[in-house]
Amino acid sequence: MTQDLWDDLLAPAASDPLAECVYGSRLIGSDPALVLHGGGNTSVKAPFSDITGGEVETVWVKGSGWDLASIEKAGFAPLPIARLRQLLDLDSLSDTEMMRELSAARLDPAAPQPSVESLLHALIPYRAVLHSHADVIVTLTNLGDGADRVREVLGEGVLIVPYVMPGFDLARVVRDMWPAGGEGSSGMVLLNHGLFTYGDTTRQAYQHHMELIFRASRWLEAHAPHLAAEGNPMGRVDPLELARLRSEISRAAGRPMISVRHDSTQVARFVNRPDLASVATRGPLTPDHIIRTKRIPMVGRNVSSYAVRYRRYYQRNLHRARGETTMLDPAPRVVLDPEIGMLAVGASASDAKIASDIYHHTIPAVTRAEDHLGGYAALPEGDLFEVEYWELEQAKLRRRTDPPELSGMAALVTGAASGIGRACAAELMERGAAVTGFDLSPAVADAFDSLSWLGVTCDVTDPAAQSRAVERAVERFGGIDIVVVCAGIFGGVSPISELNASEWRNVMAVNVDAAADLLSGIHPFLQLSPAGGRVVVVSTRNVPAPGPGAGAYSSSKAALTQLARVAALEWASDGIRVNIVNPDAVFDTGIWNEELLATRADHYGIDVESYKRRNLLGTAVTSAQVAVVVAELASDRFAATTGAQIPIDGGNERVV
Repeated sequence: MTQDLWDDLLAPAASDPLAECVYGSRLIGSDPALVLHGGGNTSVKAPFSDITGGEVETVWVKGSGWDLASIEKAGFAPLPIARLRQLLDLDSLSDTEMMRELSAARLDPAAPQPSVESLLHALIPYRAVLHSHADVIVTLTNLGDGADRVREVLGEGVLIVPYVMPGFDLARVVRDMWPAGGEGSSGMVLLNHGLFTYGDTTRQAYQHHMELIFRASRWLEAHAPHLAAEGNPMGRVDPLELARLRSEISRAAGRPMISVRHDSTQVARFVNRPDLASVATRGPLTPDHIIRTKRIPMVGRNVSSYAVRYRRYYQRNLHRARGETTMLDPAPRVVLDPEIGMLAVGASASDAKIASDIYHHTIPAVTRAEDHLGGYAALPEGDLFEVEYWELEQAKLRRRTDPPELSGMAALVTGAASGIGRACAAELMERGAAVTGFDLSPAVADAFDSLSWLGVTCDVTDPAAQSRAVERAVERFGGIDIVVVCAGIFGGVSPISELNASEWRNVMAVNVDAAADLLSGIHPFLQLSPAGGRVVVVSTRNVPAPGPGAGAYSSSKAALTQLARVAALEWASDGIRVNIVNPDAVFDTGIWNEELLATRADHYGIDVESYKRRNLLGTAVTSAQVAVVVAELASDRFAATTGAQIPIDGGNERVV
């Protein structure tokens, strides 16, 4: 629940109005019940000192691209108030023209691009302004009688503004309404949009914000209480069904997509509503959510039908577009299904997280409105279309650069807690993939701090445990496109005449048996990959050029290599490519320790440093270098390559 977190001991003094605005912005920005993923904006009016020493009456407005939760002074764009109010005297101003004028008006050209609502901030005759999309406020506005409910709950001291697209049109409407309802008000509710409050200081604007939110919260708790979190979360779903659905969604999107399953008690209750198909398809809480979630979620699993309906929606409303438009992909971003629960979909794990966060806030608001307040009512689809195909969003689309090459793909790496496996996971994530790592070490769970990472502690020699880990990977990212088989152990060093049978079996279990079990179980997921399955097996130079004393290791890797070659033969018809890398002398891995290095160097009659560089190039080979080759083999540049064996060993005369 939202709390008043203002601390006078921590807050900057009002004598530094921009610093105080930063503090207040962070307070509302850090509360997801008020601001989600870049939503909301704030401003403060304070003089700007130019290079001549003169002062300009200025509004400092939150800049585009800055998150309120972490904003700094540099995140505010200084704009001359007189110029902005002059723009409001124009008869009309397109969004593109408005943003060009706002950009040109910046008193500091190094400042970020100003908020689209800068004109409204300049118009409001108070020094400090805070704007949020508070859940409790938009719950009240998304009702058939939203304006009446807002007036009933918040009283006469609030200006209620009918829905208008943000920008010039909204600022003009507020300007016209202000003399009759704005003077003396402490806040302003924009229907289907959010809450503005203002004051002589950010502290005062924040107080007004909290007062109105608390008033709405108390009223909703009395008239539309939240249900207790009772019941059970969703049950198990066949991971192949999740992968199949993700593949169909990706096909509709025209690119690989990440899909994340959510199965909480709250989700379970919502997706099992008898009226789900009706209540879930009326529109988002606020129009800006449509950019992340589409206008409506997909109820059920018929992706092709959803895509057809989306194209019809586009054609039906195309006349409302302002300027030339390009149709966005028709794939859903939220899926609701009584058996699956909720899938959040995005071009990356981060995008999927944004969609899920938004819809987790949508569910209780929709439920309250539908069950207690006469029914949930979002904006008509035409108004929502105008936001989805806003000329400013279309301009962003045209400026967008290509995403990372493995964006939307889901990878699985074994042996990922250290060494080559960890380096492979890092390289794949750097190239845009979401990665699940398996390792016996618990350190794998926290190997990376990223939404694109899932670390699973798993003994790969336990087939049941490995199968459960694969299932977790599919639930987290939707499927599996890339597999890097890297888990391995060296074992002891001894001649065959002194072979330790137990150690032999242990090396074989990790290096061969576990890989065979993984590849067998993973094949149907790779078949369903929207990008075409890609497997890279990390073997060793010991396969083409074995050394004495490493019989178990060399034999196990030779068997693994042969297994990969057979997979390349068998899986090519499924569009799955399987390639092999043969590293050698990679000493920044868990396989090597000082004792083993000394033993191997002594075996060859050389010192340790010479042993480390015993290759044709006389160079050190690192895990990161191996990872780059692995990632390249998983990329589209090797789309026509399967069954290849690539040495990464600095050159070896016995191989060359």
